[in-house]
Amino acid sequence: MERVLIADDHPLVRDGLRTVISVAFDQCELFEASSIAEATAIIRREGDFDLVLLDLNMPDAEGFSGLVALRDGFPSIPVVIVSGAIESGVVSAAIANGAAGFIPKSLKRSAIVAAIQQILAGDVYTPDEFRSLSEGDMEADDIRRRIDTLTPQQRVVLGLVVAGKLNKQIAFELDVSMTTVKAHVSAILAKLNVYSRTQAVILTNKVRFIGRTTGH
Repeated sequence: MERVLIADDHPLVRDGLRTVISVAFDQCELFEASSIAEATAIIRREGDFDLVLLDLNMPDAEGFSGLVALRDGFPSIPVVIVSGAIESGVVSAAIANGAAGFIPKSLKRSAIVAAIQQILAGDVYTPDEFRSLSEGDMEADDIRRRIDTLTPQQRVVLGLVVAGKLNKQIAFELDVSMTTVKAHVSAILAKLNVYSRTQAVILTNKVRFIGRTTGH
């Protein structure tokens, strides 16, 4: 392993990972970023990397948007999530969104090194305790993936639908036409693979979806 980018907004975490990698992988060139924008700029400037270690919670990303942006922009570079959030649904959703692995920050140094070596060998690494998911977890992951396909405006509209707002109320609140609202609702139902607003509400409540505020 020759070049690694550590993308985390906490300097102490970056320092810890830097120490682990520099000790285990001799002559490895390390780069650091504190945001998705900075990570993107570094990759564009420096070229290819063997690995990107990415924190799930970055200041300029929401959910898995940072992971998706890096995977879409640089599909040949493996991106590994390194996170303190280790619920099984989060782990599986990270893999579903293209992560090459999921390394909990709580792992011992030797285990982190072993995980990285496994990923470099071409395997997808996930913690042992999260490799078997229940049907409930998989359903929730599927729902989150559907919600993640919505545009920002569609997420706002969905949030208002979940809040019980009628189309005319949504149109007033967002200062758009009824036609626009109906188009958004139709697109939302199609992307969520449901046939009614009620089904959409039931589905999103299963994952405690909270829509973005509109600012009104």
